[in-house]
Amino acid sequence: MKFSPTQYRLMNVATGRVFDDRGWDLADPQGGEPSLVRAVYEQKQFTPHDDLRGLYRYAEWMPIRRTLKHSAAPVTYKSRGLAKHLGLNNLYITFSGYNPKIGAKMQTCSFKETEAFSVCARMDRKEQRVLVVQSAGNTARAFAQVCSDNEIPVVICVPQDNLHDLWFHKKLHRCVKLIAAPHGCDYYDAIALGEKLAQDPHFFLEGGAKNVARRDGMGTTLLSCVEKAGRIPDAYFQAVGSGTGAIAAWENAERLAADGRFGPNRMRVYVAQNAPFTLIHDSWQARSRALAALDPVEGRRQAEVILAKVLSNRKPPYGIAGGMFDVLEASGGDTFTCTNDDIMYWLLQFRNLEGYDLLPAPCAAVAALAQAVADGRVGKDEYIMLNCTGGGTLASMAKGYVFKEPDLVLDPGLPAEEVIAAVLSLF
Repeated sequence: MKFSPTQYRLMNVATGRVFDDRGWDLADPQGGEPSLVRAVYEQKQFTPHDDLRGLYRYAEWMPIRRTLKHSAAPVTYKSRGLAKHLGLNNLYITFSGYNPKIGAKMQTCSFKETEAFSVCARMDRKEQRVLVVQSAGNTARAFAQVCSDNEIPVVICVPQDNLHDLWFHKKLHRCVKLIAAPHGCDYYDAIALGEKLAQDPHFFLEGGAKNVARRDGMGTTLLSCVEKAGRIPDAYFQAVGSGTGAIAAWENAERLAADGRFGPNRMRVYVAQNAPFTLIHDSWQARSRALAALDPVEGRRQAEVILAKVLSNRKPPYGIAGGMFDVLEASGGDTFTCTNDDIMYWLLQFRNLEGYDLLPAPCAAVAALAQAVADGRVGKDEYIMLNCTGGGTLASMAKGYVFKEPDLVLDPGLPAEEVIAAVLSLF
């Protein structure tokens, strides 16, 4: 099937103003209060394409110009083992990772692939600038693999302490450059490096949560669930660092409700964090749109001790219009926390009950679901979506792997001109 670019416009969530996308708009060019923009698609009905491969079966609700090689879609199935253990009759698990037995074929083992295949497909084929991606680990692996396979130049900024996440089945294409912030730095420092780099016209930021392609790629997890269950879930569970995936799920629930065939959007959004890094949880429990105070030194310490390091974002899209605060409020949702011990407990339990391994982050979501069941927050007959955002690492790595070493290690405190000069020398 020959692919035609998806038809859409952008909407300022705060004001409702709808405008044309100039190609890479991350905000309303007319300004106003800080706000996410949301894609408004010409196709109002949910129409998966069986003749498009992988993730692109959901192309009608992805703001893309083209399709790329080697994409895979999330897989949803009705749980038996975990559902029985928790006493739930309609638990649907959406898995984005590697488990060929259930049809899950994400080689990097994380739902961050959904972001990478959507964001990179939004780019113009003739784009001359170099994409800049900031990551705590899983996003870096996904973008590196997708850009390598499709020969898209990219600079990826990560904390050096998270380089263990940068494993691949074969050596990456030379178009992928990896810049590390030194030991002791965290995701926030990787963000700082990328922002300095993007001050040069040779580079441009991927945009994170502000990029509609990133959110609508991640939102395919909900589309997968609704395709299987036939309706919008009553409750949605996910572990979060930034909350972008949960925001994306809520946005697609709104689109599905407007479609009219999948029921109203009464989906309660429940999100989990790994204690002691609980910034979104602390802010929400105070019912504050402003983020709770978090000293940078303390934030780095907390990020170092949690198992699910990808959940340690000190700059999440929380208070911005359309962000995590608004989603929790509009959905009647809530936040949960779990310890490292909880994560290890549910990692082992999930393997026993469902037959495959999860990454630490989705184990936090399983822990939150168990807490919600114990507290009577979800009913046994409610339709529940558990978004398991990664797993199957052992099975995938068993095929062999190599690590990507950083091309440069740069202090995020360096002046922008020094960061730019150092990275330009790689090209």
